[in-house]
Amino acid sequence: MMNVLITGGTGFIGSALTRSLTGQGCEVTVLSRKPESVEKICGSGIKALNNLNQLKPDDAYQVIINLAGAPVFDARWSDARKQIIRDSRIKLTKQLVECMARMTVKPELLISGSAIGYYGDQGDTVLTEQSATSPDFSQRLCADWENEAKKAEQSGVRVCLIRTGLVLAGDGGLLQRMLPPFRLGLGGQLGNGKQWMSWVHRQDWIAIARLMMADSSMQGAYNGTAPNPVTNSEFTRTLADCLKRPALLPVPAWLLKFLLGEMSELVLGSQRVMPERLLAQGFRFQYMDLSSALNQALGGHQ
Repeated sequence: MMNVLITGGTGFIGSALTRSLTGQGCEVTVLSRKPESVEKICGSGIKALNNLNQLKPDDAYQVIINLAGAPVFDARWSDARKQIIRDSRIKLTKQLVECMARMTVKPELLISGSAIGYYGDQGDTVLTEQSATSPDFSQRLCADWENEAKKAEQSGVRVCLIRTGLVLAGDGGLLQRMLPPFRLGLGGQLGNGKQWMSWVHRQDWIAIARLMMADSSMQGAYNGTAPNPVTNSEFTRTLADCLKRPALLPVPAWLLKFLLGEMSELVLGSQRVMPERLLAQGFRFQYMDLSSALNQALGGHQ
């Protein structure tokens, strides 16, 4: 039986991952600020920690999956909010790596979250794991986050980083926020609609993590995105078609900048990302095109 520790295990990706791993017979421990809610969110039989100080040197986990981080979309990016977003990822990852260094038996693998924001706003450029970056807040956040995680290699731990795109599933995430206006026929493209959106179905994201656990040749950064990114206008049109609604109300860029401030870079920035390393590894995406991913995500949630 494999022992797995997941930080951020009650989140949108983490809770589904936890259920998947326990379903496969893994023993899962979840680090959560609300340990009392872990079983309700993730299923019964899950152990819970509420801070890393509870980790002891003789605790043994074969795999640690690091997904903790304050939501980036939940509040305007004031300086204080940006610090919370950074600390909740970078400081926690630093603490986690320090805990691993103290463990008598080191984990075999650390899978650490990152995001395609790592590349910055790149317009129409096709981005692979080797691409240059364009600095902005998200880019610096992801680069610093990855650098902290990579320090675990100094303890002999294999490190895999998943640069995650827009994750699609029916019970949360950005899709859940987009659905109310789209269901009313009030959806529309954001800005000029030409910015690229690189997406992945949550089931494929979980399969990527499982492949990393199974294949010890994998290490370093991998783009966690389906191989068919779309422009925002195409995403808008496909979502409206899946809901059988019109999408008539574009939101101009100036209004998004006014409403969201600096956070508007998340919806107006463009990352056209290809999962080059996953494809080279032989990974097969279950959801290759956006309409099949959306139809699955919306099944029962319309």
